[in-house]
Amino acid sequence: MIDWWQAFLLALIQGLTEFLPISSSAHLILPSEILDWDDQGLAFDVAVHLGSLMAVIWYFRQKVGSLVVGGMQSLGGNWTESGRLAWMLVLATIPAALAGLILGDFIEENLRSARVIAATTVMGALLLALADKTQHRDRGLEDLTWLFVLIIGLAQATALIPGTSRSGITMTMALLLGLRRTSAAEFSFLMAIPVILLSAMWKSLDLFAMQQFPWDTLLIGISVSAISAYLCIKYFLKLIERVGFMPFVIYRLLLGAILLVLVV
Repeated sequence: MIDWWQAFLLALIQGLTEFLPISSSAHLILPSEILDWDDQGLAFDVAVHLGSLMAVIWYFRQKVGSLVVGGMQSLGGNWTESGRLAWMLVLATIPAALAGLILGDFIEENLRSARVIAATTVMGALLLALADKTQHRDRGLEDLTWLFVLIIGLAQATALIPGTSRSGITMTMALLLGLRRTSAAEFSFLMAIPVILLSAMWKSLDLFAMQQFPWDTLLIGISVSAISAYLCIKYFLKLIERVGFMPFVIYRLLLGAILLVLVV
């Protein structure tokens, strides 16, 4: 059980960091390390992820609608660009889904520590800096190939390691493959939809054993994470078009240093 103001703060952190290339797990560990907070619990974790899912679906609602229609049409043999992208998102999700099933318990038991998160936060920053300096980034979503999508999907699977940042590593790989900044971010956001949905459904299986839920806290988590995530997506896309990813690289390096100081 957590208080409403703790729920508000944690949901705000989740919403703001889920889609930025800065690692939500690194930020969610800070309150427990600095303020000695108890774990927020599985139900709240599912709630804030559902809020983030609602935000990205609503922001890309027209694109998502066309992907659903295109995917359905492709089943009848009528392939469109939207249908092609829809199945590419399916392909990109498979590596993370398999890695979660096979390695999820091992990672949860052995790698969910502040030291690991600090190290991956710093390494992710250095990779993102390298990718942001890549030349000849002129590809859009229409230029994605099945091989490119599989590579980005494999990169997404490594985000199971806490601190890696799912959005960070997928944007990094997309940039290295030549995608424009906004295209890399948009594809990363679209990839989040099936991944978050599958994760929420999987975690929800353990919730059936619970007799009651703190509904007021869960509603705070869903609403705050949804609003903050939506605003984050909106302004992030505008920001990287103007200044690139270097502000997030610097921020990750500072965050990693802070975490190292806390755990040493």
